Amino acid sequence: MDFYAVLDQVVDLLRRRGRVSYRALKRQFALDDQLLADLTAELRYARYPVVEDDDQGLVWTGGTAPSSEQTPPPPLPETEHAPHSEQPPAVPHAPDAERRQLTVLFCDLVDSTALASQLDPEEWREVVRAYQET
Repeated sequence: MDFYAVLDQVVDLLRRRGRVSYRALKRQFALDDQLLADLTAELRYARYPVVEDDDQGLVWTGGTAPSSEQTPPPPLPETEHAPHSEQPPAVPHAPDAERRQLTVLFCDLVDSTALASQLDPEEWREVVRAYQET
């Protein structure tokens, strides 16, 4: 798997889960320390809404896609007394890109900012309603 495919999957994982530890990323994507550092640097450089969390992992600070799952609370740190036996969940493959034809319409009420500052809110509401109806 190439670097950007892993990057996309990490971004998707962060969006869904909200936060992910470096330890889990290394296990899930078979990353060594250098690949993890490169991935983290790319996430920060590309301006994804991601922040580091006390050198423990990454936290998604942007919006989330609608999901039936709720983001679980952050996991408690593992101790030497409680070995981790669960396998990490598989990251689903993102669907292939799809081309769509769109029609976009933009309408503007000329000088609306100046007009809004001259009218009372009730009068402005009537102007906007007439504009929208037209």
